[in-house]
Amino acid sequence: MLHTLLQKIPYLTPEDIAAFVPLWKKRVQLSRYDFLIQQGQVEQGLYFVISGALRIYFPLPDEEICVGFSYPGNLVVSFPSFVDGKPSAYYIQALKKSELLGISKTDFMQLMVQHPNIRRFWYEELEKALVGKIEREVDLLLPEPEQRLQRVMRRSPQLFQHIPKKYIASYLRMTPETLSRLKV
Repeated sequence: MLHTLLQKIPYLTPEDIAAFVPLWKKRVQLSRYDFLIQQGQVEQGLYFVISGALRIYFPLPDEEICVGFSYPGNLVVSFPSFVDGKPSAYYIQALKKSELLGISKTDFMQLMVQHPNIRRFWYEELEKALVGKIEREVDLLLPEPEQRLQRVMRRSPQLFQHIPKKYIASYLRMTPETLSRLKV
């Protein structure tokens, strides 16, 4: 699946892909509710989701705030920890049985130095993630739950195919009941 997706990126050469794919050595099998990373751990890798669904959440004393999701064909990482090497403030948890491939941070960083097209791929992924985070900030500033839902449905309609509604409600900062009332 990873190889097939990478082949669709026009600027990645067969040499780039041949160097990139074998470095995804770590196979991770998670059962429902298993953690890929827990708060306090340092993120050592980047993961590609083959199957399943995961949530990224921040724990508070009386609730868990979903800040993101990942499903097949996506990358997932506790990004602040991956970048700065500090313990993660987030949890990444499987919402259903999930299979992932992982690449170590060391291998990934070294590959980006050797292959400018891989570096370009990473920068484009970062740009997409940044745009998504800015869109999420706008969503959360909107006072009407219906507006927040409509924006997310336009951006990520596949979310509702992979993620249970109670987690989507948390992501949208509304109750599951409000989401059920709004969802058609």
